[in-house]
Amino acid sequence: MERIGFTVSRGWLFTPIWRRGSVRPVIDLDAYFTRIGYDGPRAPTLAVLHAIAAAHAQSIPFENLDVLLGRPVDIELDAVVKKLVHDRRGGYCFEQNALLLSVLEALGFHARPLSARVRYQRPRDYTPARTHLFVRVELDEPWLADVGVGSMSMTSAIRLNTSHEQATPHEPRRLVRENGLIYHQARLGDDWHDVYEFTLEEMPQIDRVVSNWYTSTHPQSHFRNRLTAARALPRGGRVSLLNRELTIRGRDGHVEHLLVRSPSQLLDVLAEHFGLLLPRGTVFACEGLDWSR
Repeated sequence: MERIGFTVSRGWLFTPIWRRGSVRPVIDLDAYFTRIGYDGPRAPTLAVLHAIAAAHAQSIPFENLDVLLGRPVDIELDAVVKKLVHDRRGGYCFEQNALLLSVLEALGFHARPLSARVRYQRPRDYTPARTHLFVRVELDEPWLADVGVGSMSMTSAIRLNTSHEQATPHEPRRLVRENGLIYHQARLGDDWHDVYEFTLEEMPQIDRVVSNWYTSTHPQSHFRNRLTAARALPRGGRVSLLNRELTIRGRDGHVEHLLVRSPSQLLDVLAEHFGLLLPRGTVFACEGLDWSR
């Protein structure tokens, strides 16, 4: 087994970000666990990590609705908890994985935020911005957790090594080292697809603030130009929405595509499949929502 990691002092390696000159945020674990429907153990073990990742990805949808509604995306923990937990909304990686990171730290896990470049459905000769946040967890060996990468969000943790394919409750995953980078890949059918690339570099809060600003406001950010929502389903399925196309994928690989035909139906789809309840008459400013066809 090849393990990926750095040789660093134990004190630095296991120091969460909140211990480096800031006050540790307080998170309501009971409210979070109610939100994701989890009532299991709370010890910092691998089994608990897997269970929380699965419950989170199935309960809190990935979505970018606030960006299209012209609302600022606040990634401070209090705002994230209010939105994702108490208001029962979803969010993208800077919200989803920040919430997961804080929960894991509160449970006693040694966890750190890592940065990545999302490559899903992008060619290798294209260089995407480093605008993805995911989580490294130290147990008997390093593990990766990620509940914030859209339709590719993981429903369990995976080992931080490149020795073999790894099973998850949904798609098989693997890590591949090429050209000084590590590629996280998912197998869909017979083919492996890049999900993102990373270097094990941490992503402190200031980098997340800058990347979140780009993601939510830059005209060329794809979150500004298309509506997206995704949620993992029990027993290995997934449901995702890209603009007007709803895709339901079964564990057996069967895929069903449905076309959303009106703004009113869009709100119904968001409510039924993602638990996202918005007022009737809500309109999203999005180039991808062409209702003329």
